[in-house]
Amino acid sequence: MAPASKKPVSLGTLNQFIGFGLRLAQVRVFQDFDDAMGDLAVSPAAFSVMEVLRNNPGLTQSKLAAAIRLDRSSVVPLLDKLEKRGVLRRQSSTTDRRHNHLFLTDAGLALHDEATRRVRIHENRITACITPAEKKTLMELLLRFGG
Repeated sequence: MAPASKKPVSLGTLNQFIGFGLRLAQVRVFQDFDDAMGDLAVSPAAFSVMEVLRNNPGLTQSKLAAAIRLDRSSVVPLLDKLEKRGVLRRQSSTTDRRHNHLFLTDAGLALHDEATRRVRIHENRITACITPAEKKTLMELLLRFGG
């Protein structure tokens, strides 16, 4: 009998669980995303914020958080960090002082454009192992899971 250190690790039934498969995929995707962003220091969450604000200038913090599925305790520090970097600016609502409207700055738009270029390369790299039809099916299934 081989020592435990040389024996392959059994995953038991983990390979039967979608959550485990999603987690393995997430780890691979996030590692490659981080490599792709390199010196830009843009996280997946920060890219999501920039992409949504690029397409919805003036969105409120609460609508942004709902759109990218982050709770307030996660989105506020992220927005603070992006604001400190000069990527976005907050503008108080003229009709409701409880709301801030969010806008990408010129620097934020430039960062978004470069990050998007890198994300497209990243996407091509991580999906190279599947066909375009499989990618389409995978996206449909993931979006169905995400609701």
